[in-house]
Amino acid sequence: MASVSRTRRGSAAQYEFRVVTIRPPASRSDVRQLLTDEAEYGRWELARHRIYMGGLRKVWLRRKIIRVHSTL
Repeated sequence: MASVSRTRRGSAAQYEFRVVTIRPPASRSDVRQLLTDEAEYGRWELARHRIYMGGLRKVWLRRKIIRVHSTL
């Protein structure tokens, strides 16, 4: 399983995207558990999910970029 993170700038809300590639032997319950863990602990949300011929899955996750401004 490989993942890539990148940022996309555009509208008022800015998101960070992560692409997760899941190989065919992974079961549906394993994929569900992986995505649940990412959502719960990493604050990621599902943006897109594709299943290709042969069983390869690509999942695009996103989360808001939170900018912290100094109060000093």
